[in-house]
Amino acid sequence: MSLVQLLCYSELAFMPLLNCLSLWGFAVIPQLCLFNGIPLYPKVSDPNFNIFSIILVSSISKSLYEVVTTGEQFKVWRNEWRIWMMRSVTSYTYGCLDVILNKLGMKEATFLPTNKVTDDEQVKLYEMGVFDFRTATMFLAPLVTVILINIAAFVGAVVKALVVDDDGDQYWEKMFGQMFLSFFILISNFAVIEGMIIRRDKAKIPLSSTLWSVVFSMFILLIGSVILC
Repeated sequence: MSLVQLLCYSELAFMPLLNCLSLWGFAVIPQLCLFNGIPLYPKVSDPNFNIFSIILVSSISKSLYEVVTTGEQFKVWRNEWRIWMMRSVTSYTYGCLDVILNKLGMKEATFLPTNKVTDDEQVKLYEMGVFDFRTATMFLAPLVTVILINIAAFVGAVVKALVVDDDGDQYWEKMFGQMFLSFFILISNFAVIEGMIIRRDKAKIPLSSTLWSVVFSMFILLIGSVILC
């Protein structure tokens, strides 16, 4: 096997692990620091801030360009970006954990059949572009927990900048990068927030999943505050 082939296979093999680690890192660590008032990125007035801005804009622009040049619409790019985030913190995470536990001999491989039958309501939701959240809490909990952590960090930072902190402009300048990251995650995954709060149909996120996620998010915020403070 040539080196190029080896690199290609390695990318495919390690892509789920790299995606879940990077997404969990970007979705939790900056937010915990933001929640505790610890800046991670340069100030907006710092020239080094442009480096992070260019990386983010170039990454988004590249994926958007690929979608548009294939004849698809902006909505397709938005859904692809959203699905990539969702599966990185859910299916990729559980898949990597399953492989690691199997390799360590702590868990045997199992096969659990799932229902593949679709009803008319699911088809209608799919055609409308609406997410169907009727799945196990085990799958929904990581996703909702990440959203709740970002909500807590973003709202807390805004309140501190507007109400608590006397030097509000300086706070905005220091925390803008982390606040924008949380805001971007929330906007990209607004469908999850909608499923928790706004929607009242059968395909919304169950209240039990939301409550479990609240407990998990509070625990993560508490642990983060203990470690960082």
